[in-house]
Amino acid sequence: MADEAAEVELSTQDLREVTAYAAACADAVLEVFEAGQPEDTRPREAVAAAWEFARGGKRGKALRDTAWAALKAAKSAGTPAGGEAARAAMAAAGAAYLHPLAKATQVKHILGAAAHAARAAELAAGDDRTVGAAHIERAGRRARPEVTHVLGRYPQAPNAGGRVGELTRLLDATLRR
Repeated sequence: MADEAAEVELSTQDLREVTAYAAACADAVLEVFEAGQPEDTRPREAVAAAWEFARGGKRGKALRDTAWAALKAAKSAGTPAGGEAARAAMAAAGAAYLHPLAKATQVKHILGAAAHAARAAELAAGDDRTVGAAHIERAGRRARPEVTHVLGRYPQAPNAGGRVGELTRLLDATLRR
């Protein structure tokens, strides 16, 4: 018999709080993407859709479509930093789809935008990891208590994901203190 993850209680307001947090984190690095792709609005549209949901909009097709479009933008970003900034935007729109399953992988829905944004910032600074760490510190301060309460319902972030995974685990540990 396969193990089934326990369910986590999540309200629509919980999803809005997590999405607002993710959108704020992604907003901080949109210019990294736009510096190399000024005509490509897909990441900005994903962040705008995330904000719309966070402020009371519907969780529907616009979020899904803009998240997928931001992911496609990441693949054609032209620079690794721009790609990570677009992934932050994708994660912001995807945050609204946090599942109520107590699985470590769900932590990426909560913290993924912040981790990709931190990676974008450090790559834009010549792969300076102190820049990424400082970005994570700011993301930790940005998290409202409602976000940390939702995070606390899930297991710790998984041990995978390369540098973005490291940044996710760093932020996860920071917010659980």
